[in-house]
Amino acid sequence: MTSPADFAVLLAPGPEPAWAHRRIRWPDFWVPLDRAEALDALREALRRAHDGERVEVACRGGVGRTGTALAALAILDGLPVERAVPWVRAGYHPKAVETPWQRRWLRRVT
Repeated sequence: MTSPADFAVLLAPGPEPAWAHRRIRWPDFWVPLDRAEALDALREALRRAHDGERVEVACRGGVGRTGTALAALAILDGLPVERAVPWVRAGYHPKAVETPWQRRWLRRVT
């Protein structure tokens, strides 16, 4: 089995893929259990993307956790916090970042 990505940030439990990845412990509808671990993995994904690698971000449903992670990546890449949720909803999924605590968590991403 091969991945369409060079690196993956996985946000849900599941089998371990054969390709390079980081798994973030992130309960559905919630925020990462370890903020520092999550931000470290997202920073690695951003660095790899800037280096030209194809990066995948995935959870089970693909909306709340994935949308929050994509918004966090945008913030880490320089998008102002207040624009991150509208940006990811416009470009990825209209219901991305599902909960108030996910939006609150994004305010602390730096």
